[in-house]
Amino acid sequence: MNDWLEKHRTLVLALVGVLVATGLVAVALRIQPAAPIVVEAPPPTPTPAPTATPGPIRVYVSGAVRQPDVVTLPPGALVRDALEAAGGPTSDADLDRINLAHTLADGEHIRVPAVGDEPTPIPTAAASASSGGGEPAALTGPVNINTATAAELEALPGIGPALAQRIVEYREANGPFTAIEQIQNVSGIGPAKFEAMKELIVVE
Repeated sequence: MNDWLEKHRTLVLALVGVLVATGLVAVALRIQPAAPIVVEAPPPTPTPAPTATPGPIRVYVSGAVRQPDVVTLPPGALVRDALEAAGGPTSDADLDRINLAHTLADGEHIRVPAVGDEPTPIPTAAASASSGGGEPAALTGPVNINTATAAELEALPGIGPALAQRIVEYREANGPFTAIEQIQNVSGIGPAKFEAMKELIVVE
């Protein structure tokens, strides 16, 4: 046996070396540290930009109300809300002549008529060739927005020279109005201005 080992010493040593190396590799693989676990935080949720909160509006309420005054109301308030803020209508208020559902804008004036009140006459400028641009004359009756001149249109509440000229230009470009509500198609005339003039205009 010893003779055989002596003859094959090199081979035996080589086999022992292989076995030792294999054992070392196996041990090294077993004790190899596991790969670290990386936890990624989710991306931050964008914060929505704050929206501007509209401020309160102030309107003047006069006429047949218990406490005529300038009242402060929240945005989107109606004429009905303004009347309540002014103490409510008096017993002789003619509420059928105002639009309680009208949405108010800052700076508006609401006059509540009493039963039997006559409509406030609106002077209408009459521009004629004979007048030569002199003093405006007061006309009776409603204004026909299809035939009125710019000077005549200026007498309507809230209509100045620039708006009057826009009405004339809109009429020339688009043809005559078929309903008084169409005057709101003219740039610069919104619901508030229309509400103030709707009883004073006609289309014919």
